[in-house]
Amino acid sequence: MLLAMRKILIPTDFSENAMNALRYATDLFKYEVSEFHIMHAHQNDIYSDKELIAGEMLNKVSSIISKKSDEQLQNIKSSIINISPNPRHTFYTISANNLLLNETDRIVDQENIDIIVMGTKGKTNDKKLTFGSNTLQVIKYVQCPVLSIPENYKYTQPKHILFPTNYMIPYKRRELKLLCEMISPYRTIVDILYISKSSKLSRRQQDNKDFIREELCKSTINFKIESSKHIINTIYKYIKEHPIDMLVMVNTTHSFLGNILFKSSIDELSLNLDIPFLALQNMKRN
Repeated sequence: MLLAMRKILIPTDFSENAMNALRYATDLFKYEVSEFHIMHAHQNDIYSDKELIAGEMLNKVSSIISKKSDEQLQNIKSSIINISPNPRHTFYTISANNLLLNETDRIVDQENIDIIVMGTKGKTNDKKLTFGSNTLQVIKYVQCPVLSIPENYKYTQPKHILFPTNYMIPYKRRELKLLCEMISPYRTIVDILYISKSSKLSRRQQDNKDFIREELCKSTINFKIESSKHIINTIYKYIKEHPIDMLVMVNTTHSFLGNILFKSSIDELSLNLDIPFLALQNMKRN
């Protein structure tokens, strides 16, 4: 029987945070036959060096930046193979004269990517923000699960996951299947946290809750209820009081994450988040 191939996209800006995300991904998917597509979109790099552009023709600058990008990608590929020599894993590199968001979107569609793994911050590394602007844009606009890894986070098996939800939206079978297969080797406990002033569910909410139970059947699931109107504070408190290794949220209309991303500050959501954050079912681009 042929094993399903897991397809993983790793955007990189050659920062240590990006490399850390790649290392995390190879550890997390070590039991799966996987393709890792390591991608660098370098269009901004071409126009950022004003002195180089002033002294050279644009085409020549593009060629110089592209060559440098290719070399750095090959160095990363060699490094990760040395760090994690796994016969189940295959690595590809993509150097693109494109914007990060556009290239990420293109590869997700072209390669049928299952999940994007990236650092929460890149080279700019603003200490005041948990999520960098590139990561935030990918989470908000690319139609693919995004797993963001905090700066300096050392790989820990995801033994205990927090999944806050309001049960208001129908879940995608493919993405719950991804989560199920991702965590099944680790015998992960999943806490499904319903945050509401009312414990009563509508028929639609009950159907969505039952669907989660069926799709995550390989995992131990605890259905929890917290009586609160303050979603972010409740999530933060839960993470601090329990040994949570990963936060999972769904991003679509009427979801907790959708409301937070589009009506509030992402840094408020981040809660000084120091664990990996998986955003499922991302918003459809207008």
